[in-house]
Amino acid sequence: MQDESSGVPVQGAGKEITGEKGPEIEQLFDLIIPPGTPQSVISDVTRRFDIEIVERKERLHFANMDGDERILLAFRGKIEVMKELEPYFFAKVKEFIDRV
Repeated sequence: MQDESSGVPVQGAGKEITGEKGPEIEQLFDLIIPPGTPQSVISDVTRRFDIEIVERKERLHFANMDGDERILLAFRGKIEVMKELEPYFFAKVKEFIDRV
């Protein structure tokens, strides 16, 4: 997967689940929520998709914050869900910006 600065999912965490063959690790992926994303867009995404919101510590590489670490929010879910979520999320952000 690509890095978080491109706005595409990056590998997140594994979640242990118990299946018929015993414990397994379910592969989960994160999509960083850009700072300043409207709360209405975040709420819409969380209602529409089977994901959770998590905190991720990330290094920032722009402006005067180069190398600073910040705790950012991210959507976390299965790869199939994240592939649907990503274009929907960015379309909603663009729609919000175009209204302003």
